[in-house]
Amino acid sequence: MADPADETDEVQVDEATMPATDRRGRRRVGAAVLVLLAAATAMAGWRDVQTRRTDAAHAQMLAAGREGALALTNVDHNEVDRDVQRILDASTGAFYDDFAQRAETFKAAARKAQSTSVGTVREAGLESVDGDTAQVLVALSVMTSNRGEPAKQPTLWRTRVTVDKADDGFKVSSVEFVA
Repeated sequence: MADPADETDEVQVDEATMPATDRRGRRRVGAAVLVLLAAATAMAGWRDVQTRRTDAAHAQMLAAGREGALALTNVDHNEVDRDVQRILDASTGAFYDDFAQRAETFKAAARKAQSTSVGTVREAGLESVDGDTAQVLVALSVMTSNRGEPAKQPTLWRTRVTVDKADDGFKVSSVEFVA
């Protein structure tokens, strides 16, 4: 004789025999679950796209800060016209205006002193981001030589480079030395 504890009561649901209101309720719940899953998937996809855009913008800001610092610290009196143009090409706003105004004096001083400086970025990182503006901290090692003087030990510089969105990417809008 079979043990009653081993027997299970199986309930089979035949949708054809269910009342119409129960079938509609199940369909509505199923549709709602599908809509929620689709919405969750869409939100996850949108967040991924936004994260990728933000990461790309941050990488561009960091690169602009690094390149701007390098442009400012790599100046050769023999190529000073090209070097000044490179600085101007990497600049925007008040920094561009100020440097453009002083460019001829800068060139003359570099030629007169027969100055050559070679900068190397040691480290760089984003300090802050506010919309299309970022503060980039750049640590540089700069080797400078002048006419008749032997090259000295490299000087270590820490700068805060502000970059702003321009028509063709991010450009330097401010540079300050950091203690």
